[in-house]
Amino acid sequence: MSAREWIGKDFYRELGVSSDATADEIKKAYRKLAKENHPDANAGNAEAEKKFKAVSEAYGVLSDTSKRKEYDEARRLFGSGGPGGFGFPGGGAGGGFDVGDIFGQAGQQQGGFGGLGDILGGLFGRRGAAAGATANRPQRGADVETDVRIDFAEAVKGATLPLRLSSPATCSTCGGNGAKPGTSPRTCATCQGSGLVSRSQGAFAFSEPCRDCRGRGKIIDDPCPECAGEGISTRTRTLTVRIPPGVADDQRIRLAGQGEPGRGGAQPGDLYVRVHVAPHALFGRKDLDLTITVPVSFAELALGGTITVPTLEGKVSLKVPQGTASGRVLRVRGKGIAKRDGSQGDLLVTLQAAIPAKLDDKAREALEAYAEAMVGHDPRPEITELLEGR
Repeated sequence: MSAREWIGKDFYRELGVSSDATADEIKKAYRKLAKENHPDANAGNAEAEKKFKAVSEAYGVLSDTSKRKEYDEARRLFGSGGPGGFGFPGGGAGGGFDVGDIFGQAGQQQGGFGGLGDILGGLFGRRGAAAGATANRPQRGADVETDVRIDFAEAVKGATLPLRLSSPATCSTCGGNGAKPGTSPRTCATCQGSGLVSRSQGAFAFSEPCRDCRGRGKIIDDPCPECAGEGISTRTRTLTVRIPPGVADDQRIRLAGQGEPGRGGAQPGDLYVRVHVAPHALFGRKDLDLTITVPVSFAELALGGTITVPTLEGKVSLKVPQGTASGRVLRVRGKGIAKRDGSQGDLLVTLQAAIPAKLDDKAREALEAYAEAMVGHDPRPEITELLEGR
């Protein structure tokens, strides 16, 4: 894709966000659209597949801080119109000025355009006008993100899961060269394989991406039927992802080299697996500690005793000291989350007084006798003093 084609696209519109959207807003919009248009959910739907590729391309630029900065600067300089015009006089099909003239110009040329090639270089995979630069410079593949859902116990203990992923990958038919099996791309005769051509305009000489090979340096006479000459196709693959013990909800796991393939022999991007942990019916989590709330009777709190508390691995006995207040937290050492680095959490047990909704006659008589025995004992002395103005 040439520079003018890339800048002519409105990536913000593809994701349905404003140009000042935050990184979280961009990520949320991408994940929503990618899920709606994913090939797995829209088998045979060409429009959905096209939209999936478009939002993936947009996210690949806008999710990268440096690329987004360069893209925004390019839009500011050239405008956000379609290819060819970019807000310059005479930029249309019949105009005398082509934005391609400045993509490859030397940074020291006069006229106020110096350095634009360097600003745009990161987006178009090459340095603008640097000596010996080529338009078909190798470009690292884009990173990809997907989601998995695991239960609470798997998050605590770790798990190994199969991951089915549909994403752009090196075309298996042509091996990534874009040519039909049995044929090979040929060197572009116009640019001699450099991807750039030079021409003069007035007193200046400019370089721009070769129009015949679209800056690739190669021409494919017989494109691969699977990828249409792009060297990349969407395919479904199964990976194995290892979830480490103690993974947190919304944490990302990086699988190096499992993202989109690179171009021109460059390294592929990475795959980021975002983990979503289902809540547990009894246990909660605070860093490496597990938490649980256990109902206890008034007698157990007042008199003390031993209660049985569940853990993720079984059960333990826990001693309740005499005179324990409701809401007190007791710690059971070593029954939390254990990580591979040797760190170990505890089980935090919150004791909560259980108040019966109804009392039978015997229980009521016993409770009334207790109340009578406690006459003169004020459980709220500070509040009593405040009410009495002391």
